[in-house]
Amino acid sequence: MVIAVSQLFAMTLWFSATAVTPQLQSEWLLNEGQVAWLTLAVQLGFVAGAFGSAVLNLADIIPSRRLFGASAVIGLTANLALLIVTSQSVTAAIVLRFLTGVALAGLYPSGLKVAAGWFERGRGMALGVLVGALTVGSATPNLVRGVGLEWRGVIITASILAGLSAVIMVRWVSDGPFETTAEPFSFKQVGRVVRNEGFRWSTLGYLGHMWELYAMWTWTAAFLVASSEVSGTSYGSIPTITFFVIAIGGLGAWLAGIWADRVGRSIIAGASLATSGSIALLSPLLFGRAAWIVIPAFLLWGFAVVADSAQFSAMVAETAEPQVRGTSLALQTASGFLLTLVTIRGVPLLAEAWGWQWSFSLLAIGPLVGIFAMARIRTSPARLLIAGGRG
Repeated sequence: MVIAVSQLFAMTLWFSATAVTPQLQSEWLLNEGQVAWLTLAVQLGFVAGAFGSAVLNLADIIPSRRLFGASAVIGLTANLALLIVTSQSVTAAIVLRFLTGVALAGLYPSGLKVAAGWFERGRGMALGVLVGALTVGSATPNLVRGVGLEWRGVIITASILAGLSAVIMVRWVSDGPFETTAEPFSFKQVGRVVRNEGFRWSTLGYLGHMWELYAMWTWTAAFLVASSEVSGTSYGSIPTITFFVIAIGGLGAWLAGIWADRVGRSIIAGASLATSGSIALLSPLLFGRAAWIVIPAFLLWGFAVVADSAQFSAMVAETAEPQVRGTSLALQTASGFLLTLVTIRGVPLLAEAWGWQWSFSLLAIGPLVGIFAMARIRTSPARLLIAGGRG
């Protein structure tokens, strides 16, 4: 639980700028392209940091808690630096968001590795709690914004929480009994990871999941605003609703972890993908409907869209060679976040061309691919390594 709290606090950095985009757009006179880059820069930074970590084996060379603490300090520093940005230096803000993403790449996989080191049985539940904390942490800036704090207050709050996360992880958390020892650097480690069949199928499922997840999180508020206007009724505070749509995924990740440990990771992941993909496919029918229809549907989507996330990480942790567990997790997350760049940019382009009503339909492709990967892993020898053979 202490690890989860630390992860929750650290992940507030992710959407700290995205949550206050309307204020930044007004104060910095941003055009639509610059607004998109404030979000894309974080994803690009994460991808660069995660691929760099995988190639250099940082997650297996540097003790996980130290890597987490150092990354948190770098991330909060880059986040706080946004306070001195002006409308004449928007490029600097994009660079700072990129650096924040690089720092987050040191936080997420290392946090997963610390948690995996504490659990052998019940690992799905443990990582589910951790991903749930990540989800709530990512949603928190929307809540802070929803209660009326102006953008500087949101940035400062997220940075303070990230600082607390570093203190918690370094001072209050110890290494678990299943934590792997530090490995010497070798470029061959990535090859060892990719040759693992369990890694390949788990990562394909993760890619299907990531195709949908961050685009849905990023553009939910815009979809709800447009839908509300068409319906002619008020949905209430959109930032607050967005917080709950994202944060409910924390509950989904926790419950999915418990169920996955009992009935199998690929079954629960496949069910989550089927649920979220169905809502994405049906989203045009939700557009413009009354709040009592749209908001519950998005809450169900938010619950399901992240419920499977931890199970892909658990599959990799269980099928990877222990000596390259950190590199395996870093490479999986790097690949997934690279793919998010396509849909985060693609959704608003579809909205511009076809309207917001049809913008989320594209996201249903990912869950379909993910379901195929989960079906394949159930017939793969790798399933014997996952949660005692339950897959």
